[in-house]
Amino acid sequence: MANRRFAVHEIRHVISRMRLGESDRQIAKAGLMGRVKASKLRLLAQDQGWLDKDAPLPANEVIERLTRKTSPTKRGQSQVLPFADQVLAWAGQGIAWTTIHQTLVRKFAFAGSYDAVKRFLRHHKQERPATVMLDHAPGDVAQVDFGAGPKIIDLGTGEVLGTWVFVMTLAWSRHQYAEVVWDQKVETWLGCHRCAFEFFGGVPARIVIDNPKCAITKACYHDPEVQRAYAEIAEGYGFLISPCPPRDPQKKGIVESGVKYIKNNFLPLRDFRDIADANRQLLEWIMGTAGNRVHGTTHERPLTRFAEAERHFLRALPDVAPEVVTWAGVKLHGNCHVQFEKAFYSAPFALVHQHLWLRAGEKTVQIFHGQILVAVHSRLRRPGGKSTVNEHLPPEARAYLMQTPQWCLEHAERIGPMCRELVDQLFASRVLDNLRAAQGVLGLKKKYGPKRLEAACRRAVEHGTASYRAVKSILEKGLDMEPTGLRLSLLPDAYKGRSRFCRDTRNMLQ
Repeated sequence: MANRRFAVHEIRHVISRMRLGESDRQIAKAGLMGRVKASKLRLLAQDQGWLDKDAPLPANEVIERLTRKTSPTKRGQSQVLPFADQVLAWAGQGIAWTTIHQTLVRKFAFAGSYDAVKRFLRHHKQERPATVMLDHAPGDVAQVDFGAGPKIIDLGTGEVLGTWVFVMTLAWSRHQYAEVVWDQKVETWLGCHRCAFEFFGGVPARIVIDNPKCAITKACYHDPEVQRAYAEIAEGYGFLISPCPPRDPQKKGIVESGVKYIKNNFLPLRDFRDIADANRQLLEWIMGTAGNRVHGTTHERPLTRFAEAERHFLRALPDVAPEVVTWAGVKLHGNCHVQFEKAFYSAPFALVHQHLWLRAGEKTVQIFHGQILVAVHSRLRRPGGKSTVNEHLPPEARAYLMQTPQWCLEHAERIGPMCRELVDQLFASRVLDNLRAAQGVLGLKKKYGPKRLEAACRRAVEHGTASYRAVKSILEKGLDMEPTGLRLSLLPDAYKGRSRFCRDTRNMLQ
């Protein structure tokens, strides 16, 4: 009894008996309070005038305040007090108390124990606000969440991978849709919404969600930022997105209970061949066990409650289901392509190094500069795939891509047979890829004309020098306009009579 904390009504009863004249010994013998504590209480009562029979007994608040007051000389001042503001701020941010103590020791050479920090925070801990049980109208609200799913073999790779369970629960009937998925990507999130609406045969007015990255890009109490793709599908189906306040999961307690119910009642002691088998079993369980149990809150069967009432209050599905898309911010690289999911898509070269928006649908990919559509491609699913529109490339790049070997041969033939012959010899090389050389030869037509180019090609072929450099040199020196025989001016001095051992060049050329 020495360490027992007495309630106010017990202290009040002891004071009443003291006013009747009972001693501390009598009070202790009656088992009301020990003699030492009774003696201390008597001194306090005498000081406050509580033993005067004619005076009214003090209010309970007064007794509580005076009897619970702790002597500072005994307990001493908290060692945390000099850091009170900082400690309370850290605690308000949700930082663990052990981390707060370690930080105080590391940064401020705090000499106190962890218990001192714990006592201080407990003393200043704010009471949690009371929660309110909300009444939802039929068809008004559905809550959505992900939960950890079973490990399943991926038939494509043979690996055993973790999964997630998507759950949408109608708040009024407690009827739910669930699906096992591989990931929490935006496309998966939106696809599960579509499947859930088709499963229910309608759309609830509001969808209450936590703040997953696939739905909310920036969580905020007052002004959250919604994924563009999620906002687009919400507009298409006609429901409102209602994110929970950050760090307040109680606002979607209905679906969290549904996720826990699946984890505890469906997943244990089950085997799944693949993800399709898991979803088949899950649907059977929802329409059987889960849907026909008597719910602990509504005291009705979810399927019965849904079929008889809530399904009629859901909004009708649109005639054409909104497309499941993904929006992504991308940058146009120097090669005039953006990258999305390991595939590459071209965009106009004038936008190189700028940030663009990419909208990936089920079959097409659209690229936007601001609000302006600048490119459309078929969606590629193979990693490393590339989709290029030639008009998106710079003029020099477009010219190179257009001038294929077949193009070069056709244009060479139009110039003349010798030009065609020279180009044929270029492409006959077993060592070099002479596409650029052939393009260069044909490009000389712009400066020198087709007749001179044909003559230059003739001279190059006859001399066995079928190359771009030889044709260009002939044209620059005007050799294409010379007779096809050798010119004396081109011969070395030994053949021009200027050498000591001069030979008759006229006889040599005959």
